[in-house]
Amino acid sequence: MKTAKTLTDIFERLLAHYGPLQWWPAETPFEVCVGAILTQNTAWSNVERAIANLKAADCLTPEGLRDIERGQLAAFIRPAGYFNVKSRRLKEFMEWLFARYDGSLERMFSGDWRLLRQELLAVHGIGPETCDSILLYAGAKPTFVVDAYTRRLFHRLGILPERTGYEETRTLFMENLPPDAVLFNEYHALIVEHCKQFCRKRPRCGGCPLASSCCCLAA
Repeated sequence: MKTAKTLTDIFERLLAHYGPLQWWPAETPFEVCVGAILTQNTAWSNVERAIANLKAADCLTPEGLRDIERGQLAAFIRPAGYFNVKSRRLKEFMEWLFARYDGSLERMFSGDWRLLRQELLAVHGIGPETCDSILLYAGAKPTFVVDAYTRRLFHRLGILPERTGYEETRTLFMENLPPDAVLFNEYHALIVEHCKQFCRKRPRCGGCPLASSCCCLAA
């Protein structure tokens, strides 16, 4: 109960400081899926340029990405970096989506999301963070997304060891917060924003809304 109260308190303090952020910036659930794959190892601003290219080419649909030649797809998503790797990953996701769910995200999200999570993790190129981003932001399923920001912040708050793995970090939230997709969405967005503004690799502690709970000393 103490951990649950601590996590809730952190959320409430971040929300009071930043207000609701309502992440993820996308027009459709499919765009979220594509963005989750493209954002691997790159800044979101680069993903936005790649998404814009796909929209301009009128191929940001399951059928469009299935049918486009891979070299052309790589050219469109070049701004996102690792474009050959990511074009292959998008193609493999499309191949799985059509083979398993006839290209329909509605069908994909209609069953037990826990079973879907295992399916997605078996698709080449979809790791836990990408998988949980798809489930939470495209499917509104109550799974918590963990990234480097999450591990950094909660280590500095003295809640997690420095090298805690993905699943152990995710379990902290899944077992101590209500299974609420809206809450998980907002919490993760607040963590990201906080780590961009204050809890950077070289922290800026002045004015930090979590300073009273933090083990970190600014260099």
